[in-house]
Amino acid sequence: MTDKQTKGRGDETDDEELQDTKNNNLVKHLICCHTPEDVEPAIKFAQEQGGKYPKRRPIITGFTIKFPKDSVSTLSDSKHVSSAEPSTPQPQSNANAITMTSIWTPAKHCLCRKNPHGATRLLTTSTSSYLARHPSPSAHRWSHPPSSTVIADDDVASLANKPLHNLSLADLVKHGRPPLHTQALFSSANFTLSLLPIRLAHRIQALRNLPFIVVSNPNISKIYNNYLHSLSTLLPYKSKTISNLEDEIRFTEVLADLVETHAHTIPTLARGFLECRRYVNPTEVTRFLDEHLRARIGTRLIAEQHIALHMSSQPHQNDHSDHQTPDPSSSYIGVIDTALEPASIINSCGNFVSEICELKYGVRPTWIIDGEPNTTFAYVPVHLEYIITELLKNAFRATVESGRTQEPVIITIAAEPESPRGGLDHTRQLDSSSPGDSLGNPAIKPFDDPAPGVTIRIRDRGGGISPDVLPNIWSYSFTTFNDADDFPGQTPGSGNMDALNALSGSGGGSSIAGLGYGLPLGRAYAEYFGGGIAVQSLYGWGSDVYLRLKGLGRPKH
Repeated sequence: MTDKQTKGRGDETDDEELQDTKNNNLVKHLICCHTPEDVEPAIKFAQEQGGKYPKRRPIITGFTIKFPKDSVSTLSDSKHVSSAEPSTPQPQSNANAITMTSIWTPAKHCLCRKNPHGATRLLTTSTSSYLARHPSPSAHRWSHPPSSTVIADDDVASLANKPLHNLSLADLVKHGRPPLHTQALFSSANFTLSLLPIRLAHRIQALRNLPFIVVSNPNISKIYNNYLHSLSTLLPYKSKTISNLEDEIRFTEVLADLVETHAHTIPTLARGFLECRRYVNPTEVTRFLDEHLRARIGTRLIAEQHIALHMSSQPHQNDHSDHQTPDPSSSYIGVIDTALEPASIINSCGNFVSEICELKYGVRPTWIIDGEPNTTFAYVPVHLEYIITELLKNAFRATVESGRTQEPVIITIAAEPESPRGGLDHTRQLDSSSPGDSLGNPAIKPFDDPAPGVTIRIRDRGGGISPDVLPNIWSYSFTTFNDADDFPGQTPGSGNMDALNALSGSGGGSSIAGLGYGLPLGRAYAEYFGGGIAVQSLYGWGSDVYLRLKGLGRPKH
């Protein structure tokens, strides 16, 4: 072992590490320890054997270290090490690896950094020691789909047997307006932790209940493994309470990994069921997807809400931040806009969709907003953007294809009147019972003139919907393509692809173009917090679509 291999390992720069990786001089090894206390002795032992350890803190009970090629180590003989093996690049669905390549943290932690190639990657953590204590994948070879992550059946069954919490917007804003003090931030983290493992376990159980030939499809199997991976990263936190900033930061990193891992769930599921449509009843597919996608809305919203609260609070930047003053100029509480203007969202989406129409057809449809355009209410902007985009896409396309482009689409906004008994008790629902309220962080006050709900009507002169088509507009469609291998967006020059289909999205940045997911998924978003979508078609003339949104309600499951 040379001096170069033994000295200054704690002070080596990230640039040197990246150069070593690029030149393939070193081989990364994954080291799993028995307990968190074993990590530091194991690092020292590995360094004594010639290992090159990055200048970073370990995460949970494992770390990665690099050895020169063809070197021999005896790490497995250490009493502090439970397993040691070479670590080749793995997809994010592999929860056994602690991913540290091209990712580094500054002295004060952040959720993401730019890697040397300019791409943003979220920080990830892992639960290697937990996984090491459970049976090998072969134990479930015949009872469960193939998986690279192992979680004890008892853990999944126990969580899946617990009832789901009916999430409300009031649950998400009850911790206060950012920036949060530390106790309110811990309360948000623990609330998030109390919900997510149960929700993930329910989805794992639902995927296991699918026919084996379906869940063995590579795309469906990928989703299954992603859920196992996400649950495995949360389980180490399930038995403890987050009560310090270090744990809260690590937990937020895990949430960031969860959001990134499931960013493409909808298009991946769509492709999987498209390929398996001959093996499963369409009614069962629609039922499963409706339940799964609605559950995904809540799971993603819960995780993103805490991440947003964390990023807008950042109490770790100031050790004396227990009495931070909420920012009165911001209407946002996490990802929720408490003063959302539907008219603003409509105009933004209308400009976008009309530009695509102009590119496709050479005609730019127009729209008029009437009713009460100044209405505001508390809602999730991303959800409303998706719904409005889908509805305008259909209205604009029908208007253009019917040749009535001189007729504007009429969009009416109406705020529902409060009930005579005062409507929803916002004060009661929004008062936080978290420990933070006793430390000076004010509870959310009732919003100015809170509207119980908002109804938006979109009226077009596009000729209406054929009676033969109308009963099927809420079904997830898997028969729009002749070749099951032709997935939207992957075949250049596809003549059957309407340019407007490119607007279809999952609310999470991924495309589901052309798969018939637009309207049913839009309805799922609307119904999640007690709203809904209804369509009235006057065939030969036009259509009226009624979108009802409840800003502070409970979701339908």
